[in-house]
Amino acid sequence: MKLKKLIYSLPLAVILVAAASGCRKSQFIINKTVNDPTDSTVTYDVVLPAALHTSGAIMASSGSWGPIQNWLGFWSRSGTYAPNVIEETYEITTNFGNAVWNNCYDNNYDYNIVQSKANVAGATFYEGIARIMKAHNFQILVDVYGNVPYSQALKGSGNPTPAYDNGLAIYQSLLREIDAGIALIKNAVVAADNANKDIWKNDIVFGDPVNGTIGSVPAMKVRWAKFGNTLKLRMLIHAYAVGAINKATEIGIINTEGSGYLETDALVQPGYTTDKPMPFHANYKTDALGQTPANNVYYAANKWGIEYYQADGDPRRSRFYEAGTGGLIGVPYGLPPVTTNVRAVLAGIGPGLYKTSSSPQFLLTAAEAYFLRAEARQRGFITTGPTAQQLMESGILASMTYLVTSASPATNLANYLVFNAGYPDVDITAGPLAPGYPAGGIATIISQKWFALNGLNPLEVWSDYRRVPFSSVSTLAGASTTSFTYGTAGGFSAGPKISVAPQNTSRVIPVRYLYPQTEYNYNSANVGAQGAINQFTSRVFWDLN
Repeated sequence: MKLKKLIYSLPLAVILVAAASGCRKSQFIINKTVNDPTDSTVTYDVVLPAALHTSGAIMASSGSWGPIQNWLGFWSRSGTYAPNVIEETYEITTNFGNAVWNNCYDNNYDYNIVQSKANVAGATFYEGIARIMKAHNFQILVDVYGNVPYSQALKGSGNPTPAYDNGLAIYQSLLREIDAGIALIKNAVVAADNANKDIWKNDIVFGDPVNGTIGSVPAMKVRWAKFGNTLKLRMLIHAYAVGAINKATEIGIINTEGSGYLETDALVQPGYTTDKPMPFHANYKTDALGQTPANNVYYAANKWGIEYYQADGDPRRSRFYEAGTGGLIGVPYGLPPVTTNVRAVLAGIGPGLYKTSSSPQFLLTAAEAYFLRAEARQRGFITTGPTAQQLMESGILASMTYLVTSASPATNLANYLVFNAGYPDVDITAGPLAPGYPAGGIATIISQKWFALNGLNPLEVWSDYRRVPFSSVSTLAGASTTSFTYGTAGGFSAGPKISVAPQNTSRVIPVRYLYPQTEYNYNSANVGAQGAINQFTSRVFWDLN
């Protein structure tokens, strides 16, 4: 791994937080170059909001998630741009998608600084947040790459070539790290003049940099515990078939902690403005200079995906997508550029996702949290409380609420359920449409996550696609034993549609990203110890198919 000398995200986030909360000049070390901060010149309370802002920006990163959006049938390259042959033939390289690796490790360097400095100062609320957010990033890294540097990582010059840890061992450690983070936060003593001061402003996820007061702290503690528990549940669901992680034991730990799971969106909001916009808006709608970014023209609606929303009468269709001059139409993924498929004609990324420049940036949505709980209930990991059907429908409602669909969310939900009654991609109580087809249950929950997480967390959908073989819910001849098939449960065409690029011969969606070329350049012995890595066969530990 390359050494990280600077906290690259600090200047932007400091500006954002300062603008939102009116930070005093005395909070900064004025005899240092603030545009070139190092570990020795920053404090944990300044780094935390910077790191949280960056975590939100990672969720909005086109370099990280754009290809997965395309692979999973949500978006496509518009005909305005030439083909991306590497992506659209699935023949990815060690230089493909490196933003996931670089961004998550850079972000975790910042959280590591918060954790270590807060620990020395006794700022346990800050330390707890850092531990939970480091776990969030390491979970992403494992889900994308499998084995990664973990126990020896983030030591800088102390160990510039860290060994790789097994993905399962990392997951097991992260569960305990989140427990530790929750405990530190819950037990934190917060006062206006102690080490935890200003957490109600510097926590830009569950605090409030503008109006927060020390009175906000009790609610913040509960919401961080819910966030941590939801992250743990996500890992348990990913590893549902992995016997080495005891689901009953882990759910018991969550139940004993007692805070439950997220029921509201986890959003990053340092005070975004038109000239410092919410990251997703800046990436896909209008940037800080008021200009249309390239991503707005590059990405268009995927023909299969947008038509699937239409087939189900989904009111979210016009929120996930914005009509072009041709209306709400998409383009097949990988189609060579032609005049009829220029971006202006096609539907693009919609207002329910980009919202406004001053909107908060999503980090983890309540919709996803409900779907995770629904699957855990359906599989018997969670045995009390709302039924799987109730939880799943709460997830759909939360999705419609976040996207701000035109009618009331409750009305939209009711109409959606009625329209799709008897179809197992929406109706969890439905029987199969024909012999061998999926019935309601797991297939419904997995399908509904696809519908809800478009643009919000394609990594979670890709994880579902890899971990749940269609043969586990369908006895149709040829049902995939390695991945999930969307559409079929609801009587729609099977998908996601494979790229139609003329050069495409593999016709298989990758199951992982390859390690970055920088690892082979600077940490060759340790990355080499992982053996020959193939994007089609080198599966992460929970992908047992």
